[in-house]
Amino acid sequence: MTKVELYKSRVFVTIIHLCALGQFAYALYFNNFGVNRSTKLEKSNARLMVPDGFQQKIRFLTYWCLIVQVFYYTVCLINDFVGTNEVAPKHLPAIRKLKDYVMAAFAFPLAVNVAVTFWSLYAIDRELVFPKVLDAVFPSWLNHIMHTNILVFIILEMFTSFREYPKRKRGITGLGIFMITYLIWIHVVKHYSGVWVYPVLEVLQLPQRIVFFVAILAFTVCLYFLGEFLNGVVWAKEIKILNRKAK
Repeated sequence: MTKVELYKSRVFVTIIHLCALGQFAYALYFNNFGVNRSTKLEKSNARLMVPDGFQQKIRFLTYWCLIVQVFYYTVCLINDFVGTNEVAPKHLPAIRKLKDYVMAAFAFPLAVNVAVTFWSLYAIDRELVFPKVLDAVFPSWLNHIMHTNILVFIILEMFTSFREYPKRKRGITGLGIFMITYLIWIHVVKHYSGVWVYPVLEVLQLPQRIVFFVAILAFTVCLYFLGEFLNGVVWAKEIKILNRKAK
């Protein structure tokens, strides 16, 4: 069985989806409850740097991305049991259409964005994104699930589950609305709290911040094209079959 035929094994695909959903859902739970209950946190100078409650955690794109991944893999599992992973079924279930769209417009570009941006900034100066003082209270395994495993599993998903990418306009519009909403949100947070969500924004002047935000938007759109390109390469044979049946 080649890499582009793995979708034919429902058991294999379902196991991948279960593993992804299990760890991301647990990370979401632990991030909400486990970290803030830690006795280490109570005694640490980092306690003020750890968001307390959903309202505080939702400030971060990583948290938004984690919610998207949990939602996406939940949809995947539902599709595995009541939908279909076939290339060109006679009737495409609504759950499969939702799965394909969420993967293209949100799950893939956001996962790659969060992983690449976080680890790039971490390599330059970790204090800008994940200060060293947090190591004592924020488990490394949780950090890797939120910033590494999201990339690993979305790449696995790209190679193991077939999807039909939506019309480019629909996909980019959805992603653009999501990202612009988030950028507006962090400005709202700054307005009411007086503090930027990310320390890196504190060291940038207004023109630099504008360039930074534009670059983030452009980078995210490029990731949409990357996902579309990879999908076309990995599933070239299946897409040809789909296109022939559509005629």
